[in-house]
Amino acid sequence: MDVTDELEARLRRFPAERYPVQRATTLFHLGLVLSGQDPPRAEDVLSESAQLFMRSGLEVEAAKAANALGAVLRDLGRPAEAVAAFRRAAEGLPPGSAERAAALFNLGLVTRDGALLSEAREAFAALGARREEASAARELGALLLEQGDVPGAVALLERAVERAESAGDAASLGAAANAAGLAYLAAGRGSDAIDVLRRATAAHPRSIRPEQHAMAKANLALAYEHAGNSRRARLAAKQARAVPGVPTPVRRQAEETLARLGDAAGDLPPLLDEESRESWPALIREEAVRWAEADADSLRDEARAWVTAQDGSRAEALLGALLELPPAAMQRVLDAVLAAGTEATRAELERASSLFHAPQELRVRELIARWEERRSSQAI
Repeated sequence: MDVTDELEARLRRFPAERYPVQRATTLFHLGLVLSGQDPPRAEDVLSESAQLFMRSGLEVEAAKAANALGAVLRDLGRPAEAVAAFRRAAEGLPPGSAERAAALFNLGLVTRDGALLSEAREAFAALGARREEASAARELGALLLEQGDVPGAVALLERAVERAESAGDAASLGAAANAAGLAYLAAGRGSDAIDVLRRATAAHPRSIRPEQHAMAKANLALAYEHAGNSRRARLAAKQARAVPGVPTPVRRQAEETLARLGDAAGDLPPLLDEESRESWPALIREEAVRWAEADADSLRDEARAWVTAQDGSRAEALLGALLELPPAAMQRVLDAVLAAGTEATRAELERASSLFHAPQELRVRELIARWEERRSSQAI
């Protein structure tokens, strides 16, 4: 029996007439569970919970239920009703409590009221709630940026980054760093924008939070463009656009960047010439992931550009990145490089494979052998 079934069973044992408080408590916990599963049902459950608590004279508990109800109404796209619920919560919760600070934060989010967000941030700070303070500082900073108060936004978003990092919350850090990057761009601090947006992409791994990763990458492309680094800007924009399920506004922003800077293949090899070898693995890894998912024409063009700039020292770095990919993805990229190259390309890859541990070397040689077999069979 899962948590929902257990709570539903408990609910049947607590009729409202005989056990109003027990029923209200069970409804509250059930509503929290249902909030992410079945919001319309969660609305009904939390509404009943708040009413029962209020009839029983438990105003604080009723306010907590109202706060949870407000979050559900917000997610259901009913902001006016959410505001009413959050106001009831804020009025019924004790001053200085974490619950009241959360209600104020929620109310400030829906109403876009800077005073409420500021009050919530100060309350969280007084409570030592670093993650919550980071969220409030981030939202208030973003609001100030929208209103044109760039210095105020920068100060708050720097605080948000620091608080999220000290709380050890990667998701919050990524969100704060992304917002801080936009504030730095508005302030004309391009170098700071690049640094913090790179932190945002790292805090939002592509495989874990793809939408947030794509957003940070698209903003990083803007930062590189503003800094005059067109090559890195194009790579970042292409990588943002290539993330599976990328939100439409993010895709559009990346495509607008590429429309300004060009969308041709081949930026990676010359970029490696400009960078230290220590930075090669990360640069190649990000592109290898994109190449593995690219359409056939794009992959072919990137492989040709790579082979044209062929350098034996890069073969090892390329294989290191490919060996981190799933087998089918590795095979696809390796096939494209081999098809675009010459016998010298194959020989360089085989020599580079000997620099890895035996299982990895054998894997590379096996994939090269498979490609040779397919090429031979197609030639017959």
